[in-house]
Amino acid sequence: MPMTISQLAQTIGATVAGDGDGNGDRVVQGCQAIDLAGPTDVTFLANAKYAQFLETTKAAAVLIDARTPCPANLVRLVCDDPYFAFRNAMIALHGFRPHPAPMRQEGAQAKDGISAAAVIHPSAKIGAGVSIHPHAVVEAGASVGNNCVLYPGVYVGEQATIGNDCILYPNVVIYDRCVLGDGVILHSNTVIGHDGFGHATHKGEHHKIPQAGIVVVEDQVEMGAGCAIERAALGETRIGRGSKFADLISIGHGTTIGPHCLLVSLVGVSGSVEIGKYVVLGGQVGVAGHLKVGDFVQAAARTAIAQDVADGQKVGGTPAVPLDLAKRNALAGTELYAMMKRLRQLEKEVERLRSAASSTTGTID
Repeated sequence: MPMTISQLAQTIGATVAGDGDGNGDRVVQGCQAIDLAGPTDVTFLANAKYAQFLETTKAAAVLIDARTPCPANLVRLVCDDPYFAFRNAMIALHGFRPHPAPMRQEGAQAKDGISAAAVIHPSAKIGAGVSIHPHAVVEAGASVGNNCVLYPGVYVGEQATIGNDCILYPNVVIYDRCVLGDGVILHSNTVIGHDGFGHATHKGEHHKIPQAGIVVVEDQVEMGAGCAIERAALGETRIGRGSKFADLISIGHGTTIGPHCLLVSLVGVSGSVEIGKYVVLGGQVGVAGHLKVGDFVQAAARTAIAQDVADGQKVGGTPAVPLDLAKRNALAGTELYAMMKRLRQLEKEVERLRSAASSTTGTID
């Protein structure tokens, strides 16, 4: 909702500076990028490469830390962590996405937030304040906690458990017996608990191994669209509390992801991998099976992790090596064609010298 700059500062714990003309009383209506912001917008500076826009931005105020130089005529909302303050300003001014009430079908009305077109087994347990949209299905023995939202096409399998305050967007699938904690957000077409990729090869043929385990997704996990989390063959696949996934991520059976990890789009983690806490895997990172990736590890985009990685390491490249070495290797790779040309020239020069020496002495070692 709109509020004055001073009110926003108080809400997010920032200090107004550069307010000699009473600009703290100006009303702001939203947040915007620093190069696009207008006179009713708040912007932020969290990356030094955008500092050039401080001179030209039309924003009403900028979220900025105290150490960064800023033009005197620009109202500043001084804070320790501008990006986190921007997040809080977004909540104050924009709020999270509202969820529509279940659509009414002709001749039928939703009952207590549950569409008449949803299919709920009599033995399923549905908590208070739940919103279930048309064509969602909740199977026998499943449990849906309080204040959850199930969009159209969601499928909750038998004996599955969903905690409180979860949001399942269209066509999310929760297979039987899998468990979601509280505050889990799953975006469209994400699948939790399908069979792991387990086959026994015998005499050249691949024979399916029953996948008897489950998936456990702990509290406050969010996954983007099209993620696929395999159930374990035995035991469980577990996604740790507060971890966040982007789109199109695949997690193999029996793998454990620790708390507060960040996985960027197109990450693939094989089966029986143990990933520690606060791990960051960049886009298209691949992790081979049965490995251990330690706490606080960071892997650059397109890293291929083929052996264990110790706590706190920063890695990159294919296969993974320390990140500084990976950067040097990548820079060297940009010169491969020129290096090849020089090598061929050197080979020709060596051959010329060998021929000259041979014609002089008659032989050469």
